[in-house]
Order: sequence, then structure tokens, then C-alpha cells
Amino acid sequence: MPSISFPGLGSGLQVSEIVSAIVGAERAPFESRLNQQAGKITTDISAVGALKSALEDVSNSITSLGDSDNYQTRTASGSDDFLSLTASKDAQVGNYAVQVDALAASHKLSSASIDSAEAIGEGTLTFNSGSNNFDIAVSNTDTLSDIRDAINDSVDNESVLATIITDDTGEHLVLTSKETGVANAITITVDDVSDGNDTDNLGLSRLAYDPAALPTAITNLTQVQAATDAQITIDNTITITSTTNEFKDVIDGIDITAKKVHDIDDDDSQIAISENNNNIAAGLNTFIKSYNELLELSNSLGSVGDAGVGPLAGDSLLRGVMSKLRNELSEAFDSGNGETLTLSQLGVTGDRYGVLSLDSEILNDAIDNDVDAVQNFFVGVSDDGDGFAGGLDNLLGFYTESDGIIQGRLDSKEDQLDRLDEDRETFTRKMESLEARLYAQYNAMDLLVAGLNSTSTYLMAQLENMPGVVKKDN
Repeated sequence: MPSISFPGLGSGLQVSEIVSAIVGAERAPFESRLNQQAGKITTDISAVGALKSALEDVSNSITSLGDSDNYQTRTASGSDDFLSLTASKDAQVGNYAVQVDALAASHKLSSASIDSAEAIGEGTLTFNSGSNNFDIAVSNTDTLSDIRDAINDSVDNESVLATIITDDTGEHLVLTSKETGVANAITITVDDVSDGNDTDNLGLSRLAYDPAALPTAITNLTQVQAATDAQITIDNTITITSTTNEFKDVIDGIDITAKKVHDIDDDDSQIAISENNNNIAAGLNTFIKSYNELLELSNSLGSVGDAGVGPLAGDSLLRGVMSKLRNELSEAFDSGNGETLTLSQLGVTGDRYGVLSLDSEILNDAIDNDVDAVQNFFVGVSDDGDGFAGGLDNLLGFYTESDGIIQGRLDSKEDQLDRLDEDRETFTRKMESLEARLYAQYNAMDLLVAGLNSTSTYLMAQLENMPGVVKKDN
């Protein structure tokens, strides 16, 4: 763009101001029209985007009511200092008395005191705990520390932890089973190469331990803690054991974890299993809240009146989706056994403005009367997704999915904005060309006027110097 900003030298005209005025007169109506169009498009994008977000909130709010796993769940009460509980949907409603008789414990063995520098003896140690067994080769120079490291580093060892405890008399090799329970008790057999005797409590056989060995039990290690199973008694009648402190499905659908043994004076733990359908009221309240927020937004977007006109007033998109939603709310869905239900029969009703509310008493009566029918209404018979939740989700998805109606409209509006930007750039180049042309024309005119003025001055000077011409007194 030319940067001339001074009056014409020949003409004295304000060339820059004249050019700016002409270009401005060309630019103003175009930019005003473009800004108006862009404003309308941007307002539409904002309004439709807000509608889409509100519809997605309604769709998300009904999701939990469309999942059959959320219905008729079981609540287990009775967790205390002695046990903890979890219950699945398979648990039956009922009450049970449970006593913890014993907790599961790992097996722990300790060697006699041995000097830290002493070589234990050459040979092979064979460990067995549960279903895992492995061998440790011991050289004639290995100490207790070497044996500990070999046990812990063995790739075949899945069952035994080894450590050393040092007291005033020397070191003790302590072996602990990784798993609890009688089945995971540790046995150690020895092939003692150093003295040829595998059981004499000398050399490597000092680490032998096999209480079940025949003909004589081998207990060269001290049992620090016996391997024990956990045990509980249900209703003072049925006794159950477990290698761990967990008792899975000992009562259908109920897992019990023992934490502490009941003393003789302690009361049994009382377990109560009850049915929990709180998800229905919670889900409905969430849905009602999101729907009412959508309704309020819809009224604002489509408003017509003294307070002003909403950005989507008379828009077929807004009218269409709200009309279909209202129809969906009054639709009857199969509840099983040839019967149907509607939202209003579950206590969800609208006032004269369409605002929804929930009558908890009606809902609770429906649940108490036939919770399966209520579940079928929302989920569909046989979990086929043909219930209210699935129908509403399909309806809203038609509008809100990535290839839905609303996204198509948003994409179209964004394309219109892009075209307006292109028109603006084209027009800007046109105005720059006009401005350059005007400056060139006015500058040429100014040079011509300057030339004429110069010629006029010269001619006047010549005429004044001609003979017979009387000069005017200054």
C-alpha cells in the first residue's frame, strides 16, 4: 500500500485523505455485510453446539439405567473386626452367623545358630512347598549367606523366602513359605555329600526338615510357625477351611475374608444380604435433571417474545428433536409377560411447562411390586437394548453422533465461515489494488498540475519583461 500522506505538491489536494475516503466508501458496505453474515453463522454454531452438548448430557444420564448389571444388586452388611464381605448379584437375600475359628498362616522354619564364616557342607537341598519344588546345589565352601542367596535367586523357586537373623551366638537361616495354608508347608530333603549322612544333623543335613519322613521324622530345623488353614463356621453348623483367609462363594455370591479369630466370649459376626435397587431412583433423578436443563435451554434458544428472539427460533432442528423427545417420554415399553410400562407409571411426570419430576412413592411401589418389570422397561426384555434407555440413546445418537444431523450442520456452518474468510481476503486484495490505482492517478494529476503551474509562472515572467509592458508597483 502506498504511504503518501502529504498534500499534493502541485495541486495542494489532500491525496491520502481523498484515496482513503474513496476506498473506505467501497469497503464499508462489503465488510458490514460480511460481518453480519459471520455473526449469524457464529451465533448458529454456538446455539447448535449448546443444544448438542445438552442432548449428550441427557444421553449420558440414562446410560446407567440401560445396564442390567446395575439392577437388583446385593448389599452385604456385617463387616466388622473379624471379617469383611463382598456380595455379587448371585447372592440370595438372607441372614447368616459366622464365626472365625482360625486364620491362615505361612510356614516358618529356622536353623540352629551357625557361624557366619562356616561352610555348611557340600550337597543338594531339595525344597517342596505346595506344588512347587526346586533344588539348590551347595558347594563345600558355601556359608548360610550363600545358601540364602541361592534360594532367593533360584528361577525355579516360586514358594520359599529365605533370610538370615543374627543373634549373639551366630546366624540362623529362616525359611518362610510365600503362600499360607497347610498345603504349602515346607519340607527339605538333603543329599549330604560332605559326610554321606542325610539326616544326622551334621554338615548339610543340619538343614533337613521332613516331619512325614519314614521311618523317622526329620526335624533338624525348628518350626517357628506352623502352616495353618483358615477356618470359619457358619450358623454354628457348617465348618469350612481355606488355605488363605479368603472364602470365595462359600455362600452363593458372597466372599468372606477372615481378619481376626473370635474368642470364646465374642459374639458371632452377623451377615445380612439385602437387595439394592437404589440405582433406579438415582438414575431417574440424574435423567430428570439433565432433561429439565435441556428443556430450559430449548426454551431460551427458541424463544419469541418481548424479551427477544432466540437464535434458533422457528428452527426445524430444535423443534424436531424436542418433539421426538416428548414422544419418547410417553412411549410404552415391554416389561415382560405381555405387559408394558411408561415413565408416568414409574412416577415420572411433567407439569404444564413440560418440566419433569419424580414421585418416589410411586416408583418404590412399582419396584416392590415387580422389580423385573421395571428393569425390563429400561433395559429391554432379555437385555436386548429395546427398553426406554436404549430407545432414548438411539434417538439422541441420531442427532449427536459424529456423523449425526447436528455435526453435519456444524460442519456446514464452519465451511460457510471459511468461505467468508476467503471472500474477505479476495476483497482485501481488490481494495489494495484500487488504492494503488487511485494513488497512481492522483499522483499523475498532481505532477501535471505542477507542470502547468511551472509553465504559467514562466510565461508570466516573460510577459512582464516584454517592452511596453507596464510593471505593477509592488
